[in-house]
Amino acid sequence: MTTPQSHIPEGGDDLLAAEYVLGVLPLPERLAVEARLRDDPAFAERVAAWSGHLSSLDADFPEVPAPDLLPQIEARLFGRADPAGQRASGRRGLGRRWFLAGGGAIAAAAAVGVFLTRPGKPQLLMAEIAAQDGALIFQARYDPGTGIATITRTRGQAPGDAHDYELWIIHPGQVPSPAGLVSAPTRRLTLPKLAAGDTLAVSLEPAGGSPNGKPTQVLGAGVLSLA
Repeated sequence: MTTPQSHIPEGGDDLLAAEYVLGVLPLPERLAVEARLRDDPAFAERVAAWSGHLSSLDADFPEVPAPDLLPQIEARLFGRADPAGQRASGRRGLGRRWFLAGGGAIAAAAAVGVFLTRPGKPQLLMAEIAAQDGALIFQARYDPGTGIATITRTRGQAPGDAHDYELWIIHPGQVPSPAGLVSAPTRRLTLPKLAAGDTLAVSLEPAGGSPNGKPTQVLGAGVLSLA
């Protein structure tokens, strides 16, 4: 698969239009582009042109169902060798009450696509951390180059004076580790090195954070993937 040299964007609006069509823009930039499309006919023409240039790439990527990552995530959380076989019976037990009461099953999806990158700039990682009922949603954006994560609450209310939201990191094969409070609408946290496939979760805790270093009531979780 190749891209004709005449179609490689030089930068500026041309690059922005190509990145928008490919779907690699972070959520805030994508929303800004969509707002601009309504008022800037010339830019809308650029986007339409790039959509035409890149439409032939669809044939190279047949549609495949998203993998079921829930058993792998539960294995990381609970250290089970056979999470799928125990999931049904485990729902009736009390050992996992903190997980089931908060969010139920964790929904996660991975997508593989074509992307453009700027030279020397590490690719960002993104995750959506959502409650099962959709009433509470956080967008997580992590920059591997700086180690800074931006956690934005895009839906839902503040936790209230008696509680805090707390962020947790779950590396493959490890137990959750606390990463900081995220009760404010937007928080920037310096985190240990993360990679695609790591999981971020948010729990509801007493004010000040977990009293014992473990999640009290998990509200949702999401798997980091390339932005």
